[in-house]
Amino acid sequence: MKAAAALATGGSDYCETSSTRICLAREGADEKNRQYSLWCRACAAGAPSAIWCQLMTSAESPAARRALGSITDLLDRHIGWFTLGPAILLLLLLTVYPIINVVLMAGSSIHFEAGQEVWKFALWSNLRELEHDRIFRVALRNTAIYAVASVLIEMALGLGLAILVSSMRRMKGFMRTLLIVPILLPPVAIGSMWKLMYSFDFGVMNQVVTGLGFQPVNWLGSTSLALISVIIVDVWHWTPFVFLILFAAVEGLPTEVIEAARIDGARTYDIVFKIIIPLLKPAIIVAALFRTILAFKVFDEIFLLTSGGPGNSTEVVSLYLYQVFFEQNQLGYGALLSLAIITATIVFILIGYRVKSATEAS
Repeated sequence: MKAAAALATGGSDYCETSSTRICLAREGADEKNRQYSLWCRACAAGAPSAIWCQLMTSAESPAARRALGSITDLLDRHIGWFTLGPAILLLLLLTVYPIINVVLMAGSSIHFEAGQEVWKFALWSNLRELEHDRIFRVALRNTAIYAVASVLIEMALGLGLAILVSSMRRMKGFMRTLLIVPILLPPVAIGSMWKLMYSFDFGVMNQVVTGLGFQPVNWLGSTSLALISVIIVDVWHWTPFVFLILFAAVEGLPTEVIEAARIDGARTYDIVFKIIIPLLKPAIIVAALFRTILAFKVFDEIFLLTSGGPGNSTEVVSLYLYQVFFEQNQLGYGALLSLAIITATIVFILIGYRVKSATEAS
């Protein structure tokens, strides 16, 4: 081969396979062949191409070999940055730039004239609007009620189901598979399904109620029941998520401790509340942290079930943010609301990690 003949004159053999080209150096006592060997081993590692190998082996002068050696040393020392650099740059473009843009938007009033964006500084007016925004306060209150109620119920049900299924001697795998079905369904399908079930005229919920001799209930049209109805849907949807986390934790508990407690005559109540639950505290905190964050971000199900109604009884911050951005077209004020929600979420995460660390330390 021509390439092999060209490289053979430089003191190296060159072989070609079906998929890769590997430069093999003849081991020798002189410095030149040792330099060739270093370069060709780099080629064999797969990093440089055959052209790079040819460049290395054709460097006859000591100065050229030193220059090429310094380049290789630089690549070896900083290979991590060269390989991760594009990914880091892409991450910065997709995260840092949008955050900076949102911060700039939060202090501005943005409208469109003749198809062009017009930005005006309006930080103080946006802050005043946030201070006097009654709907945002209602949405924040509803979000807090929704998150606290749904997470508490889901944690209790998930923990109970995890302990119960873990104690089963038969059909454990079947029950585990059956219980995770709700989290496999997309939120759009869940919202549509439960909206039909809550229907005043032909929903299965009112068929059960009327079958028991009571009057039909307007589940989604009553200001006193709409938020409760949405919480029920969230509990049905996300309890399996909590169950999976806690079930894995229960299965990983040391059986020796539980068996020793049973031998000592401990009751089931004492085993659960004095042994199992204290050992599950780290997993419980993780599950509660994840679910609270997801509950604060709820959008799909409420949008499909009630769209924030009736009135503002089921208005939550994510839905209100959507309305401000895309229905009211208040881009600057919507960006300020986004920063407020992000800040509250970060504070909550930090508090959760502090509690988790304190629990693990104790």
